[in-house]
Amino acid sequence: MITIITSSRYKINRQKIKLFVQSIFEKEQITSEYSLNIVFVGKNKMKSFTERYKGEKEALPVLSFPYHEKIFDDREILLGEVVICYPLVVLLSAERNKRVDEVTNDLIKHGIDNLIK
Repeated sequence: MITIITSSRYKINRQKIKLFVQSIFEKEQITSEYSLNIVFVGKNKMKSFTERYKGEKEALPVLSFPYHEKIFDDREILLGEVVICYPLVVLLSAERNKRVDEVTNDLIKHGIDNLIK
């Protein structure tokens, strides 16, 4: 199961993201017993995560937190969480002359790669 957590102020296409993550899972042969949380946060929240977990004093565009723990009555394993700073996604999109969806996908892929490799 792919769970997307976000504020209503961020323009997130949940269906596209879920399909994208499912394609990564298929390519990487990650079975359906694994679930993933994707969380979109603001710059202040990401800065506090980065400071707490990485010891850096600036917001990063993406952080990954691996869990590998059983949930839901031992039917699924939570692979982890990918936390994305939506305001930085918008800035990176402008800098790279890419669509927001493309940069979002790049960051999600990067986050998943960090969880599985």
